[in-house]
Amino acid sequence: MPNRLAQSTSPYLLQHANNPVDWYPWGEEALAKARRENKPIFLSIGYSACHWCHVMEHESFEHEDIAKLLNTHFVPIKVDREERPDLDEIYMDAVQALTGRGGWPMSVWLMPDLKPFYGGTYFPREPRRGMPGFGQLLTRIAEIWRERPEELARDAGELTQTLIRRSSGFGKSSPLDGTIFKTTLRQLRSDFDTQWGGFGSAPKFPAHMAVELLLRRGDPQDRVMATRTLDAMWEGGMYDHLGGGFARYSVDEQWLVPHFEKMLYDNAQLASCYLKAFQATGNARYQAIARETLDYLLHDLRDPLGGFHSSEDADSEGEEGKFYAFTPAEIEAVLGPEDSALFCDAFGVTARGNFEHGKSVLHRFSSLDLAERLGVSLEALEHRLNKLRRRMAEARDCRVRPGKDDKVLASWNGLALSALAKGYQVLGDERYLQAAEACAEFLHRVLWQNGTLLRAYRNGTAHVPGFLEDYGAVADGLVDLYEAGFEVRWLRWAEELADGLLARFEDDREGGFYFTEAGQPDLILRHKGGWDGALPSGTTLACRALLRLSRHLDRSEYRTAVERALATSGLAQGPRAFLAMLAVLDDLLREPMELVVAGEKRDPRTQALLAVGRKSYYPGMVLSLVEADSSLPLHAGRATLRGEPAAYLCRSNACLPPVTDPGVLETLLMAADLSS
Repeated sequence: MPNRLAQSTSPYLLQHANNPVDWYPWGEEALAKARRENKPIFLSIGYSACHWCHVMEHESFEHEDIAKLLNTHFVPIKVDREERPDLDEIYMDAVQALTGRGGWPMSVWLMPDLKPFYGGTYFPREPRRGMPGFGQLLTRIAEIWRERPEELARDAGELTQTLIRRSSGFGKSSPLDGTIFKTTLRQLRSDFDTQWGGFGSAPKFPAHMAVELLLRRGDPQDRVMATRTLDAMWEGGMYDHLGGGFARYSVDEQWLVPHFEKMLYDNAQLASCYLKAFQATGNARYQAIARETLDYLLHDLRDPLGGFHSSEDADSEGEEGKFYAFTPAEIEAVLGPEDSALFCDAFGVTARGNFEHGKSVLHRFSSLDLAERLGVSLEALEHRLNKLRRRMAEARDCRVRPGKDDKVLASWNGLALSALAKGYQVLGDERYLQAAEACAEFLHRVLWQNGTLLRAYRNGTAHVPGFLEDYGAVADGLVDLYEAGFEVRWLRWAEELADGLLARFEDDREGGFYFTEAGQPDLILRHKGGWDGALPSGTTLACRALLRLSRHLDRSEYRTAVERALATSGLAQGPRAFLAMLAVLDDLLREPMELVVAGEKRDPRTQALLAVGRKSYYPGMVLSLVEADSSLPLHAGRATLRGEPAAYLCRSNACLPPVTDPGVLETLLMAADLSS
């Protein structure tokens, strides 16, 4: 018989709806039961695409003996971390304070007043590798609760005080200047893997934030680190060479074997990163990778209503990576002997395999010198391989696909909105602009309700008030959409979001931003700050949007809020943990550069001038278009010249004479030395 999770919208919670565990969703019913019966809460936090979440469910939560322990001695609660990142952040901090590490599934035991007293991540059903068996652990915690509850209450109180101190931000303001970039670049150079690219050892996560900082602030040798990392992430199996897009991370140092789940937020950010790398280097491979990644979003993650789904699972048919790995025989069955031999050589498929069950994860390491070995041009080889890739992709589509988490999240869609808008700007593909506009329309129509941004949507239901990261990411994506299609209404909605962000989340006294609104009774603390992880922190996203809007809309109070937030963020104490925030600081410290083009949007001469501004990598540049009905501050006094479209290039409130020739504009931009 289904439990209470059957009424949920979250795919993760629905995966557990038929467990014998008497799961509750997080809410007043469960919390009141814990208080009324004086029982500890067992809080399990995970997400739909999480492989080890599935493992723990199959090993423990599907079994009657474990269910009996949980149902008798605890109030078991399931939370989708993607719907409630506020709870995830608080209790992940607790687990890390207790164990020195974190991850998912997250398992935390709470007092009825929600203070944590014990926690960890995955626990096996039976004792293994120094970890206690889950049933043994439940039995022991129940015994201590029954015999020495005062000890647990004391531990919970002490841990909560630690969390409050850690969550309150750094408070003390620290001056920030360009020297912080020298410190961070020195650390990145020290951590760089000269053989395989990336930073640090296995497991390796996408390094887009480090790459973008190297492109912004690095010297020529630093750019070599950036391009080596970009190449290595594509060469390995973390990139899906048939369907496009990237897996969440590589389990090894050479990016070969991935953890196969594919997340919207990773792919949106990586697409943006490769677009910027293409602008900065002119390398056509980066253009192709960005295009294939954006096409993956459109083909596999797009919701019919216009938004984008959250993720695809690592598992299919109960086996991790089964959808993605191949044997030589499976490839020969599709391509035939001659073509399969070439494909296997190019993509590293061998009889021995490099993955489980003798299968191979596709990679490009073995193909780097293949054209030379075959005596053909690289272009001819890639043309042939692309045809084979398409045939293999069609064959793979006949397999059972991994499960999909089809909920739509505001912040992740904000990142997708940015990527698609940038894709149109850099690649000129109208499909990306149309998809970005449809995404923005969906977010405004469905998740923007009575002046409040909601976080999550699935199957006709929008719910959960938005968090700081939702307001920041959507506002930032709308700025990118404006700079792609120049519809002022998107900039005006971004302004509404920014005003709401300041009203709901800013710390008026100390500066900076809280992740949640004030007055939430189901939270033991109001979290502030936070470093950049797989996503930029909520503070980083808010600052990025506010700074850009301050320049488009001449709202100086937005810039002031950014300056206060960065000064109290802790960035100076540990810049390596704030790579995306450093990009915001970089934009803040640069003299503002504005390229304003006056002319009709559809006029080819107008588009030619805009294309110059989009051709190369100019960090922090503001791009705007003056049309007949324009009314933005940047547009004052800027018009066509004798009916001909004109470009106005300005820096630090000083403008060069307007030009109408794209070649002259390109010369002016190069002379402006925007990298300084």
